[in-house]
Amino acid sequence: GLFVRRTMGKKGKGTGSFGSRRNKSHTLCRRCGKRSYHIQKSTCAACGYPSARTRKYNWSVKAIGRKTTGTGRMRYLKTLPRRFKNGFREGTEAVSKKTA
Repeated sequence: GLFVRRTMGKKGKGTGSFGSRRNKSHTLCRRCGKRSYHIQKSTCAACGYPSARTRKYNWSVKAIGRKTTGTGRMRYLKTLPRRFKNGFREGTEAVSKKTA
């Protein structure tokens, strides 16, 4: 029989159209580091930059959990409970328990 070789079409949203996708609408965000900063709108879809408030919605509890306190290094907060327990004392040294 006669075989007609059909090339990948570029009309739909499927595999064939992926070859012609070469324009980036989003680039890296300066605040959150994600590839969510819309170039023409000049706003970040993930964190809302340049808005002063970080973008968060209660309809996506999981997304809040990915960005909230405790997901980073917590350089200040992680030592707070221990220092609070000791009354925020500083510059002292423990008394030696050795008997002379």
